[in-house]
Amino acid sequence: MTVRTRFAPSPTGYLHIGGVRTALFNWLFARQHGGQFILRIDDTDVARNIDEALEPILDGLRWLGIDWDEGPGVGGPYAPYYQSQRSDRYAAAVEQLLASGHAYRDYATPAELDEERAAAQAAGKPFLYSRRFAAFDEATAQRYQAEGRAGVVRLKMPREGVLVIEDAVRGRVEFAWEREQDHVIQRADGSCLYHLATVVDDHDLAISHVIRAEEHLSNTPRQAFIGQSLGYPLPAFAHLPLVAEPGSRTKLSKRKLEKYLKNQDFKQVMDHGLKIAERIGLSPEADTFNPVIVDFYREVGYLPWAIDNYLALLGWSYDDKTEYFTREELIRCFSLERINSSPASFDPKKLWAVQDTMMVALPVDEKLQLMLPFLAKAGLLSDPPSPEAVATVREVIVAAGDRLKVAGDILVYADFFLMDEPPMDEAAVAKRLAKPGTAALLKAYAAAVATVDPFEPEPLEAALKQVVGDAGAKVGDLVHAVRVAVSGKTVGPGLYESLAILGREKSLARLTRALPLCGDG
Repeated sequence: MTVRTRFAPSPTGYLHIGGVRTALFNWLFARQHGGQFILRIDDTDVARNIDEALEPILDGLRWLGIDWDEGPGVGGPYAPYYQSQRSDRYAAAVEQLLASGHAYRDYATPAELDEERAAAQAAGKPFLYSRRFAAFDEATAQRYQAEGRAGVVRLKMPREGVLVIEDAVRGRVEFAWEREQDHVIQRADGSCLYHLATVVDDHDLAISHVIRAEEHLSNTPRQAFIGQSLGYPLPAFAHLPLVAEPGSRTKLSKRKLEKYLKNQDFKQVMDHGLKIAERIGLSPEADTFNPVIVDFYREVGYLPWAIDNYLALLGWSYDDKTEYFTREELIRCFSLERINSSPASFDPKKLWAVQDTMMVALPVDEKLQLMLPFLAKAGLLSDPPSPEAVATVREVIVAAGDRLKVAGDILVYADFFLMDEPPMDEAAVAKRLAKPGTAALLKAYAAAVATVDPFEPEPLEAALKQVVGDAGAKVGDLVHAVRVAVSGKTVGPGLYESLAILGREKSLARLTRALPLCGDG
């Protein structure tokens, strides 16, 4: 059997972390078995579809390296891959179900259904529609229509027996038919609902394995009934555990950001992102600026494979020790059998650790290519940047070392190197330059900087210690003052590396510029 899996997002919002995990598992399974991964757009919910939401979904998957063999922008032998373009197939399936007696037209009003539902509740019984307004023949249908009733098409679900599904994650799952409603599959306006459309599409696209989130498990009986009634062979099912809130078993939601920010790890990730967003002009009010949305991580500079690697561990493990995989290793190691059925809590601290480890291991030139666009967005580089500026940024990356956690961090560490006169942080000036005696120390060090040779970190450090020793001061008194003088702030690469990168002329100019800001300057 050729393995064919699919991811079927609805363009009703941005790409959710949980959705990415589902797409990733489908992609991994298909790649491992030499099959095809199909991207299908489930856009039957016209009222909720957002045209602007589709492209970010596609871009997000591309960024993560989750490429598709068939679907939007790729095409394929089973086109079209949009549900909105397949309405004729759904209508034909409805007619087939009506003709075989597995569905019927129903003309009950919402009020009449509510009345039956309330009566069942009062009697302490589960609600099952009486089919009182069902039309099993054309004459009855015309009579109801003459009364002004609008008809829908419902499934005529079994009222006894059990459906058994062998789920690749959950094992044997049983559903009692008597608990299933006569679900609507076609609205009065002729449009068809998702549950019918997805079954028809999975059959038409020859999907072999339906690997999806746990929340769809309850949909399986009606979908299996539709497929069997249409004569379709059922695909294999694998229902993945929920991607849950931090420390919880409740589904992670993009609408609960305010709640999640009470979690310290979640808040740290968000605060870190906010600092980067401010520098590149990204509104923190944007829908995508949310750590539950994939775009957040792209916009602040996470590595896409760090996201993939972490998400692969949400509900799946290879063994009890391996946490880091290359793309090829993860494809080789992945299996449905090692997926755990329990909810997997999203842990922003663990994701941060995976990102940190992978960023540290990344070659300098690859970091450079990731970071240059952030400097361009912040207006710190021309387009294209000059070779001299690129060389400077590369030196900064080397000097900053493992301080660069995400690509956007370069904005904090490289900005003052690329400015003629970086702004001075008032709090830093007050704390580090206003202290009595600072001006004299800076003047003495400026004199040393003017003559130190070679202009490299070790001689620059030795010169500073000599100035401090001659003045009977502490190293910290001068180190912090020099950092603020040359960068305007208290954070950056190592001080002596920073001076070497700036060069003698710029270093002297900034030391001199800072003197009037000293308390005794």
